[in-house]
Amino acid sequence: MAIARNAGMLPAVLSVIAGSVDAISFLGLGGLFTAHVTGNLVVLVAHLATGGHAPVANILSVPVFVAALGLSRLLAGGLERIGFASLRSLLVLQLSLLAGFFALCALAGASVDPQATKAIVAGMLGVSAMAVQNALVQISLKGVPSTAVMTTNITRFVMDIGEVTFGRKPSNAARARDRAMLTWPAIVGFAIGCGLGAICEAAIGLRSLALPVGLAVLAVAMGTNTDIEKSEAQ
Repeated sequence: MAIARNAGMLPAVLSVIAGSVDAISFLGLGGLFTAHVTGNLVVLVAHLATGGHAPVANILSVPVFVAALGLSRLLAGGLERIGFASLRSLLVLQLSLLAGFFALCALAGASVDPQATKAIVAGMLGVSAMAVQNALVQISLKGVPSTAVMTTNITRFVMDIGEVTFGRKPSNAARARDRAMLTWPAIVGFAIGCGLGAICEAAIGLRSLALPVGLAVLAVAMGTNTDIEKSEAQ
């Protein structure tokens, strides 16, 4: 029961992290999405199509995200081959990247130029952290909905509610109910994270990245407990 409880709470915490980081970076770094990389593609293409100047951070975000995903998979594979659980290690990596993101932004002071090299490097650390989070959900928390991409989650949730409400097969309705119970905490957590991130960024600027860093520390603790309990259960 403890394993299931931790496994159920961790995705919600990760969703709050993703929502808060995305909102803070969007407001504080000139419209950079760190978790919602699709948004960066939209911004980039819109600038190019209208003849505007494409922000460097938005240009770099997609290849950086892809590279971080690949490296996360390589790291997880290496850890699994030598018998180490990947969840805790990937959570620690995410925490380290978020801490670096926060440190660079804090050092930049109250007024941060989104086009400055330090700001761009900081943003790429945030993008990398979110890539690691996306990877660890796929690798180490199988069966859990995305904690950073809400379009798919909301679509799946609404379809499952429709199946529960109007479906004719009890077995399908039961599966849909189970999926909905897994999906709604991620949706709510992301929305809460966006709200908290926006409020904090408006109040204290990019220093508000202390919020997702603190939550990442909690996630590491939860992931560590989950790994220990899984080992004891085997």
